[in-house]
Formats: sequence, C-alpha cells, structure tokens
Amino acid sequence: MIPHPRVVSHLRSGHVSRTVYGSIIGLALVLTLEAHPTTLGVVVGTLLATAIAVSLAELYSELLGARAQRSLGEEAEPLTAIAEDSAAVAFGVAFPSVFFVAAALGLFEIETAFTVAKWSGLGLIAGYGYLAARLSGTGATGALLQSAGVCLICWILIAFKALVH
Repeated sequence: MIPHPRVVSHLRSGHVSRTVYGSIIGLALVLTLEAHPTTLGVVVGTLLATAIAVSLAELYSELLGARAQRSLGEEAEPLTAIAEDSAAVAFGVAFPSVFFVAAALGLFEIETAFTVAKWSGLGLIAGYGYLAARLSGTGATGALLQSAGVCLICWILIAFKALVH
C-alpha cells in the first residue's frame, strides 16, 4: 500500500506527532466537557482557547530550545518549521470543535457531537498509527496491531470516563 504523495509528505513533515499530540489533548478535553454538561459555545470556546494556549506553549518552548541550540553553536530548527509544528498542535486540539459548530447549526444534537468528536479523535490517532507503521515497513497485520494498541489506550480512556460518570 502506497498512500497518496500528499499523505506521505505530511507523514514526513514531523507534523504528525504534533497533530496526534494535539488530538490526544482534544480528546481528553472532549471527555472532560462531556462529563460536565455545558453549552455548545462553551465547548467550542474551550477547545479553541486550549488550542491557542497549548500551541503558544509549544511555540515558546521550541523557540527557547532553538535559542539554546544556537548559543551552543548547533543548528536549530528554522522558525517557520517551529511555527508549523505549533499550528499542527493547535489543529489537533481544535479539530473536534467542528462537530460542535455543526451541532450549533442544527445539523445534529450535542450528544451526537460528543460521540462523533470522541470517535473521530480515536480514528485519527489510530489511522496515523497504522500509516506510520506501514511506511516504516511493518506488514499489514503488524500495523493493525500497533494501531489497535493505540486505539486500546484511547478506548480505555473513553470507557473509564463512561464508568466514572
């Protein structure tokens, strides 16, 4: 299986790890917000504000690291690459807000938005795991097992939340 060249380019970019990182934060936030019912506006606002805060923290910490590398005479990542990585984190965190905006527009109920947000986050994380494994040379069965392992972790998080609430 050879994915589309744009997918391969994305997977090589380093943005994958940042997007997955952001997606995990977004999933945890969705689970928390679902446990404490609130309005659609608060859900969207919380996701977007968290996306901004986390990506700015990522940007700041990476800029500090680059400054330290340069001061030691090492080559540091360019500012544009650091900014793109931070944007990938923001995208991962903010992505579930799309489903809540759709619910606000009346396309489906808030409960459906929470369900779709949770499972799409899980699917994204699992899909990246599968593609990364396949591109590293792992066979289809091994890649499915790696993806299933990551899915299991997310599923346990979702199940734990369901049990305690």
